[in-house]
Amino acid sequence: MAVELDVFVGNTTIMDEEVYQLWLDGYTVNDAVKVRMEGGVLEECETSADVLLSDTMDQYRTFQMCERLLHSPAKLANQLLFQIPPHRQAILIERYYAFDDAFVREVLGKKLSKGTKKDLDDISAKTTVTLKSCRRQFDNFKRVLKVVEELKGPLVENIRQHFLLSDKLARDYAAIVFFANNRFETGKRKLQYLTFQDFAFCAGQLINNWTVGAVDNMVEDMDVDLDKEFLQELKELKILITDKDLLDQHKSQLKSSTSVLIYLLFPFTSNLSRGLVNIAAKLTNTKDVRDFFIDLVEKFIEPCRSDRWTAADMRLYLTHYTNSAHILDTFKHQVVWDRYMGVIKSCIFKMYHD
Repeated sequence: MAVELDVFVGNTTIMDEEVYQLWLDGYTVNDAVKVRMEGGVLEECETSADVLLSDTMDQYRTFQMCERLLHSPAKLANQLLFQIPPHRQAILIERYYAFDDAFVREVLGKKLSKGTKKDLDDISAKTTVTLKSCRRQFDNFKRVLKVVEELKGPLVENIRQHFLLSDKLARDYAAIVFFANNRFETGKRKLQYLTFQDFAFCAGQLINNWTVGAVDNMVEDMDVDLDKEFLQELKELKILITDKDLLDQHKSQLKSSTSVLIYLLFPFTSNLSRGLVNIAAKLTNTKDVRDFFIDLVEKFIEPCRSDRWTAADMRLYLTHYTNSAHILDTFKHQVVWDRYMGVIKSCIFKMYHD
């Protein structure tokens, strides 16, 4: 019996971006076929369900064979098995390392260990991200962490160069690495309103200002470990609330502010001042570093919300509060103060929302 076949031979690997996304999202072949059919691909391509199934299976096999190369993206450009144009390679890599905000929010700050990986079943159920996708994302986090922890130099740049990611995605991975290394608490109920992007922004502020690399770009772990010498110096800021003369001067400067708000609410803002200074003084302790975001919420954000401050009120207060210390003649820690309050202000501005 004669059989006619139409055969096409080429050297460029054809990859459907929609199918690739379905594969990344953890869909089975049959589920992916169903999604494609519901999208009207049969009518669009004038083909049959059997051909669609065959095409989907073929592309899934290609993605699975490419996956080992995606673990080390630089190898993708140098291999000869798959002829993939550079722009297509960039898409494959970026999407492979992309992650769901709902998933990363659940693991942010946790140790990227086997113990956490055992919880992926529960995280998958909670976030509705498929288990297969959760595992891919978790393994990507671990892979990036393992590579960059052995490298010198800026964290974001190392991630971008070794994994060929966009600047935005590299910065997000830097935040994940930074949180995993310092084990910041992010899971408490009062922190649930904060998104991953809120935390990622704050991580960027901490990396750029409070790490060893903020003052010395030639040291190891420059963007991962907080500057211990700086954390020790923060204890000196306690003089702002323990030295009576300095405290009175600070009060006087705030009261002389043109802001009616600050003058009227001064008893309340005195409590805020003590809270911010006490946070600084305790950052030499590992547990207090981990509770940094909880402390910001409990000692500043929640009191301001309770007193019905708007974001503009809070911004005005922090601006005047920071600047007023510059006029204190006997305050000898201006550099430390500015380095501390610069980050505190930026983080609170980002975190002060519903």
